[in-house]
Amino acid sequence: MNCIASIIKQEGRIDVLINNAGQGITGPVEELELTALRAHFETNFFGPLAVMQSVLPLMRKQKGGLIVNITSIAGSMGLPFRGGYSASKGALQLLTEAVRMEVKSHKIKLVTLAPGDYATDIASRRYHEPLKKDSPYYAPYKFSLETMDSHVDQGNDPIEVAKKLHQIILTTHPKVHYRVGPFMQKLSIFLKKILPDTIFERLLQNHYKL
Repeated sequence: MNCIASIIKQEGRIDVLINNAGQGITGPVEELELTALRAHFETNFFGPLAVMQSVLPLMRKQKGGLIVNITSIAGSMGLPFRGGYSASKGALQLLTEAVRMEVKSHKIKLVTLAPGDYATDIASRRYHEPLKKDSPYYAPYKFSLETMDSHVDQGNDPIEVAKKLHQIILTTHPKVHYRVGPFMQKLSIFLKKILPDTIFERLLQNHYKL
């Protein structure tokens, strides 16, 4: 990769990699275009994987480094009409756990940082299946889109994510997973762990009016 080669040429080493590239995708899974879903995984999963593969040999050689993969709170649960997004971020989360153990003996640290909703322009760049009035999913999908967009618009300042990244970089022994975002969104991960699956599913269904 040209950007990595350029940094190595200029600095001779890479101490920290932050895999932050990502995009959103929405739509009923039954109606999602497979080509769009494959392209989504190229950005959210295979892209970060390719960058990791490019820097790991150098980090092994220099006997250390930190990789932070930006996942999402949505990657810890299957969200209706965001199944593709949840799947891509969940896949990156599990990959991070696996690679973390593989490279630990080389003094390379891997962590994930899972943000919730922040006031960014991600909605404008999100791929979404068009609303179709003859679709059996029209009403709940429309409600879900409106809810997602309002959450992003009302989200916190993304500087919080940058501050959390700075904290992680300065931590000698970082945890495996970090979360940052509104309290209720972070709480949802805890609830998923302690509640029976059907109860947690019901909470999501009520939230999305399903």
